[in-house]
Amino acid sequence: MTAPEEASGLVDVHAHFVTDSYVRQARAAGHELPDGMPAWPGWSAEAHLELMDRNGIVTSFLSVSSPGVHFGDDAAARRLAREVNEDAARVAAARPGRFGFFASLPLPDVDGALAEIAHAFDELGADGVVLETNTHGVYLGDGRLEAVFAELGRRRAVVFLHPTSPACWEQTALGRPRPMVEFIFDTARTVTDLLMAGTLDRHPGLEVIVPHCGGALPVLADRVNGFMKLFQPSADGGAPDAVEQLRRLHYDMAGPAFPRQIPALLSLVEPDRLLYGSDYCWTPAHGVDAHVAAVDAAPAPVADADWRSLTTANARRLLPRLARRPHRTPEE
Repeated sequence: MTAPEEASGLVDVHAHFVTDSYVRQARAAGHELPDGMPAWPGWSAEAHLELMDRNGIVTSFLSVSSPGVHFGDDAAARRLAREVNEDAARVAAARPGRFGFFASLPLPDVDGALAEIAHAFDELGADGVVLETNTHGVYLGDGRLEAVFAELGRRRAVVFLHPTSPACWEQTALGRPRPMVEFIFDTARTVTDLLMAGTLDRHPGLEVIVPHCGGALPVLADRVNGFMKLFQPSADGGAPDAVEQLRRLHYDMAGPAFPRQIPALLSLVEPDRLLYGSDYCWTPAHGVDAHVAAVDAAPAPVADADWRSLTTANARRLLPRLARRPHRTPEE
């Protein structure tokens, strides 16, 4: 099948991959039913390309989803991060223009994460990094991670956040799959932690992508802002503005974006902060087909634009390597 034209094609910033080796190691670490889901998905580049061509997706940026790469042992996490990043780099190199990738880091191992940042960007050509919302209960505003965010900020890196199960999921998930509700609130929890810790203010070079239409953030933004002004006033009587900081972030449309989540998100941010996301392969192919159909049917919030042209233009501003990648069809 001929690949879609770039002018009308989507750019997918929320796309996942798994390998047999990764799944085997995750299962050995106790993740037989990851995050309460019924099974691990399968993935191949060929099946992913078929899905992309059917739905007019030009480029997909691959990342490892929850449960990430750190299963309790720093040395093993460093090896697994390196393995999945090199796997993703090979997929992207073999199909230029169709795939990019966000590198996994072995957090909360800071030294290992700093080494992997250097390898991923300088040797593998990563397009950014993916960070789980927490790793073994360490959330992203934790002071122990400051050196990681300082280096990512120095590099002006794209930082794609991805939710995972909270440390207390046994009590809060009520036996249900954690992606349904827990992921949405863990996204809000870790972004709020970044706001309250001042991480985003200290490192303005960070280009953060928040998944799933911001999770619960659009409806919590004013509440978080009020608490920040109450508890974090500065000496001059001012206070950090959570809403202003949230408006500087980017948000993908993965999940059931319509009819309610996108209007809530657009009450917080401008349309130029929105990006397309499929959540494949954790969202099965038929779910992606339905999601793309809903995106195509929904009116865009900008005159003389649709969601394809709007989100793709936003992605090209955020990920300038897109303009430098040659486009190839699967047959080439």
